[in-house]
Amino acid sequence: MSAETIAALATPVGTAALAVVRASGPDCARLAAAIFGKTPSPRIATHADYRDAAGQLLDDVVATYYAGPRSYTGEDLLEISCHGNPFIAQSILQDLLNRGCRAATAGEFSRRAFLNGRMDLSQAEAVMDLIHARSQRALAAANQQLRGSLGRHLGELTEGLLLVLARIEAYIDFPDEDLPAEDRQIVLTELDRVLRGTARLLATHHYGELLRDGIKTIIIGEPNAGKSSLLNRLVGHDRALVSPEPGTTRDFIEERLILGPHCLRLIDTAGLNPTPAALEKLGMAKTLERAAEADLFLWVVDATLPCPPLPAEVAARLTPENALVLLNKSDLSGTRPLPSSALPHLTISALTGDGLPSLTEHITRLADAFRQDQGEEIIAINARHADALRRATECLETARAKVSAQGPTELLASDLRGALDAFGEIAGKIDNERMLDHLFKTFCIGK
Repeated sequence: MSAETIAALATPVGTAALAVVRASGPDCARLAAAIFGKTPSPRIATHADYRDAAGQLLDDVVATYYAGPRSYTGEDLLEISCHGNPFIAQSILQDLLNRGCRAATAGEFSRRAFLNGRMDLSQAEAVMDLIHARSQRALAAANQQLRGSLGRHLGELTEGLLLVLARIEAYIDFPDEDLPAEDRQIVLTELDRVLRGTARLLATHHYGELLRDGIKTIIIGEPNAGKSSLLNRLVGHDRALVSPEPGTTRDFIEERLILGPHCLRLIDTAGLNPTPAALEKLGMAKTLERAAEADLFLWVVDATLPCPPLPAEVAARLTPENALVLLNKSDLSGTRPLPSSALPHLTISALTGDGLPSLTEHITRLADAFRQDQGEEIIAINARHADALRRATECLETARAKVSAQGPTELLASDLRGALDAFGEIAGKIDNERMLDHLFKTFCIGK
């Protein structure tokens, strides 16, 4: 428990209906008694006047006192809900600082919650994922991780690994005891199970990136096929210039779009002209760069013209799982059917909106396919988790090779401990002050 009591605004700066000022630490009960005349009953919202140390009335507030350890931080905690005038909120915060509190640093409330055992490190990270979730799927994943889904999966893997390590260390520590003959097949079987579980978690890394950053969805096609019109139709306003003159878009344009339960990073690109002018070549180079890192492709084709070929490097990336051909301009006469293709296709009109409901349904199905099945739970690890899991995998694979090669038991135990240490970093069982400093600095003040 910290000896200092910290305070901060827990809501964004700006005029609103309400604002919340939060304090955490050993002085919260004393502060509540000094400000309100008595300490409020724990976990009961209390309506009261807030008077500063000089006795001046600052606001009519609702205060809630939480006695540790039954609080967010695991310490005594005081939350004051006041009117959302920034001057009022700042005045209350300043009064708390005048009464002996220290201004909280970024993420310090969540850091105290972690250090006091109220959550593991993966749950603390889920707090920020919850705050920044941009879609229904991202929100669901953050909520499940906040409730310990990743920790439960890791706990099962750790338990299996500890059983293997205990078995191996028994032969190291008690070589002269009358122990059963060492059965390395049992060790191999358990290592394989842990490796499969680790691989399943690691496979969710890309999906985690998509949930946090949005699914990179690139609109490609020839000039004047209707790419910018499609972007405008999907986002609901004129984001890109549209002109009958081919080649209007010379650079890429990006917009975030909530489509069903997903967040898309929708990217309109310069047309892929088989005979480009000098400036068009620069735009096409940008298109090829975006295509190399895209997750989904919307290939817009002018249905009144012959279907054009795509550059080889783009065509190589298109599959039925990540691409959709859109036969645009269905509002015009003389449209042509798409030549035989393995890629799914839809007929639409970016001008009138015809076919857009089917398009959004199909994009949602493609986006859903990125999820790696983990049963009922949505697991979506971040880059820090992925790095630790890769190191755990290396240790486990090295250990497995030593078991198969009848290697020294002592060296095998060292590899298993390395894997356990890597698992421990994800949940925060390993004390790494620099890592904690870096992680919690990404949080907002007051959280």
